[in-house]
Amino acid sequence: MEFWGGFRVWVLTVCLIFQSGYGFYLPGSYPLKHVVGDELSVKVNSITSIDTEMPFSYYSLPFCKPQGGVKDSAENLGEVLMGDRIENSPYLFKMYKNQTDVFLCQTDPLTDDQFKILKERIDEMYQVNLILDNLPAIRYTKKEGYPLRWTGYPVGINLKGSYYVFNHLKFKVLVHKYEETNVASIMGTGDAAGVIPTVSKQELDVPGYMVVGFEVVPCSPLHNVDLVKNLKMYEKYPNPVPCDPASVSMQIKKGQSIVFTYEVTFEESDIKWPSRWDAYLKMEGSKVHWFSILNSLMVITFLAGIVLVIFLRTVRRDLTRYEELDKEAQAQMNEELSGWKLVVGDVFRAPANPALLCIMVGDGVQLLGMGIVTILFAALGFMSPASRGTLITGMLFFYMILGVAAGYVAVRLWRTICCGDHRGWVSVSWKAACFFPGIAFLILTILNFLLWGSQSTGAIPFSLFVILLLLWFCISVPLTLVGGYFGAKAPHIEYPVRTNQIPREIPPQKYPSWLLVLGAGTLPFGTLFIELFFIMSSLWMGRVYYVFGFLFIVLVLLVVICAEVSLVLTYMHLCVEDWKWWWKSFFASGSVALYIFLYSINYLIFDLKSLSGPVSATLYLGYSLFMVLAIMFTTGTVGFLSSFWFVHYLFSSVKLD
Repeated sequence: MEFWGGFRVWVLTVCLIFQSGYGFYLPGSYPLKHVVGDELSVKVNSITSIDTEMPFSYYSLPFCKPQGGVKDSAENLGEVLMGDRIENSPYLFKMYKNQTDVFLCQTDPLTDDQFKILKERIDEMYQVNLILDNLPAIRYTKKEGYPLRWTGYPVGINLKGSYYVFNHLKFKVLVHKYEETNVASIMGTGDAAGVIPTVSKQELDVPGYMVVGFEVVPCSPLHNVDLVKNLKMYEKYPNPVPCDPASVSMQIKKGQSIVFTYEVTFEESDIKWPSRWDAYLKMEGSKVHWFSILNSLMVITFLAGIVLVIFLRTVRRDLTRYEELDKEAQAQMNEELSGWKLVVGDVFRAPANPALLCIMVGDGVQLLGMGIVTILFAALGFMSPASRGTLITGMLFFYMILGVAAGYVAVRLWRTICCGDHRGWVSVSWKAACFFPGIAFLILTILNFLLWGSQSTGAIPFSLFVILLLLWFCISVPLTLVGGYFGAKAPHIEYPVRTNQIPREIPPQKYPSWLLVLGAGTLPFGTLFIELFFIMSSLWMGRVYYVFGFLFIVLVLLVVICAEVSLVLTYMHLCVEDWKWWWKSFFASGSVALYIFLYSINYLIFDLKSLSGPVSATLYLGYSLFMVLAIMFTTGTVGFLSSFWFVHYLFSSVKLD
């Protein structure tokens, strides 16, 4: 009876989880009810451009400011690191009340500096990003008959050397009737009641609406400056404002002011709250994603066949033959051994720079764990693009927590190489805590100075630098030392064979081993490069990446391929009596990072042709270098650990003196 009672509870829990998945779009968010006439305020984010990759504050341009002054919105760590600066704006709506020809402001006459910077931002194709109820403004256009979607709208346009600014915005807000019953069924009762805003019975009777869409059409009409001299903000412009997106009239000139106006219409929509992000997350190229996965599976199957041949036909056959011989025949066979069996006394000889190898493997385990957990949470919807900054914040959190794993693996591997000697474990764990973060800190600091010099909002503020250093030294480093302590206490992995005092001479090879190591990276890269295009487009072309389910599958396949590649290459080196496999197994799979960096350069030359200026190119290459270093640590660790397990298994199965 207890079993069936527990089973029913489990089934009920699963059903509730699936029910919430169907009815609720994002964990931690809920619909906001707006009664007719409620004030809706539009917020502004940093202006961005795919031509420079440097965000700037919205109010760095001569735009209208709100009456109460500019105020920053509360931002999480990830938003600040991504360069987001969300502030209030003068654009105000009233729920379900259409407004036309609303006067916003008349700027002061443009100074030389303002005119110059406005022209630069127009030439660099900067986009203005507006937000209403957490939804970015979306703009629909057509190109050769095909509909296109854009987030935000351009600052202006350059036509034959004349610069025009978009000074009138036509907003459309899509709303859906508020359905309290759906929210109740989703959220339930009990502890969740503290999360959901309480609504009285009287408020339930009042009809309300939810914002489910936010569209903008920018226009450039020429206003009559004399008509707005006595107008105040939000008063009606005397004449109807023509809004034709196909024509522009408001040319900017030095010493001339700009008049800004807007209009807004509300439209009831069938789009429900859980589906309101679908317009931004339209899945494009799903067949390409599946092709990428199918391609990876074919590579895995091919490599798995080779591994199977090594294990079943070669290794097992040799071991079976050896075990069937009597002692006298074994002694005779020992004299006639060839291939991997000849290096039995050197295969576990300590590699060059063993401490560095242990540190890199420890950091690789930390990065791999962070990647798997982050992508898994993102695939489950906890780090959706709707929750700005949560992806970066989550990555930092998981990276710091997994410092325990980095310290444990680095120190235990160190003790294994040193045959159980635990001396020096504090130094190894300390270096593991500082090695990769130190490289990342150096790269990001150099790039940050470039952003500071450009006065970009992408520059990390000094206060945040201090916070990141405190997180590093007060959380990540102590956790890594704790992991190192447990690694020092854990039993080391004992080698199955003894190591000779005199190292065996490696016979000359027909081809340099590093060439084979570098070539091995092409197979993991072949699995990754299709998905890599979507990731690069998301990072540098301003597109939303959200297919984390596909990314998780690709990551798992990449791990499998890296393990197989490194394992096969290690066996090939042992067969030619090359016992220096430690670093080669690391770089065999880690060399995929080299191909990713070359692909990044190719992407810069052919896909980011419009990237302007040496600063932008330096930022791109700097961030790409940071990314490929993390990939090298991760894939190299997978390759090394799989090879270590294979070599240990191989030589623990044979009894040679």
